[in-house]
Amino acid sequence: MKTTGLSELDAAVAVANHRNFRAAAVALGVSASALSHAVSSLETRLGVRLFNRTTRSVSLTEAGENFLAKVEPALHEIAEAMDLANEHRDTPTGTLKLNASDLAVLQILRPLILAFTRRFTDMSVEIVTEGRLVDIVADGFDAGIRLADDVPLDMVSIPLGPPQRHIVVGAPAYLAGRKKPRSPADLAEHICIRRRLPSGAPYKWELAKKGQRIKLEVSGPLLFDNHHLVLSAALAGAGLAYVNEWAAHEAVANGKSVQVLADWTPPYPGLCLYYPGRRRTPAGLRAFIAMIQELGVSGRTAIMVDTTGR
Repeated sequence: MKTTGLSELDAAVAVANHRNFRAAAVALGVSASALSHAVSSLETRLGVRLFNRTTRSVSLTEAGENFLAKVEPALHEIAEAMDLANEHRDTPTGTLKLNASDLAVLQILRPLILAFTRRFTDMSVEIVTEGRLVDIVADGFDAGIRLADDVPLDMVSIPLGPPQRHIVVGAPAYLAGRKKPRSPADLAEHICIRRRLPSGAPYKWELAKKGQRIKLEVSGPLLFDNHHLVLSAALAGAGLAYVNEWAAHEAVANGKSVQVLADWTPPYPGLCLYYPGRRRTPAGLRAFIAMIQELGVSGRTAIMVDTTGR
């Protein structure tokens, strides 16, 4: 029997973890057809079917469960052995796989990600951006980047910047002739641009002042699943928007947008890098963490986030 390659074993493990060929292919950075071919080739060489496939689901056969129970730990051992060998190099090599929201990546792209690739020229960085939270271990990521409040409790986390906040903004053209809101109740008299969460539910505006906290479901004819579109619509004069202050900073600074309800939008904990502490930390991730600590300000393990948007 022809020797089975590690790529075929990786393919089988990814499909087993995701229970979906397309999702597994995305995690491995290959096409769904290439992944399917790799799994089929492995099954042919083994002479057994590892997966039951239907048009709606993928599940392991009994043979598949027994096979993967032995193979997956072995693959982890191989990965650790390769990483241990990597430690003897002058600089780390390989791929650092990160999962984050697109807004988080935009904030750290210039001060951290690009600086990392310039310093460690043998490293590549692969980033998957999505609004929903994922299991970074099951999906094959080295680390995630999210707001501190969204980091799972069983993860090690490192702050990446100062506190953040959402603010309510509107274009001067929209506010002309309208009374600016002074309290959350006044939003009922305004057109609001809404955003849909990855779960499908509309996002409720979270406002707070002097211990009073309100989650407000606003109304308006526009509903987007992307914060860039929400802000763009607000800048075009379509209504008021509740957006990340970093994203709206330049528009507010140059007068293209006006902030309202400023006393109702307090800060909240900022971005964090997080990763599992129960397994060996890859050399590339350790180098990334060291750079974060090196760029710390006033002894804090945080980096200065570029708030200019440039």
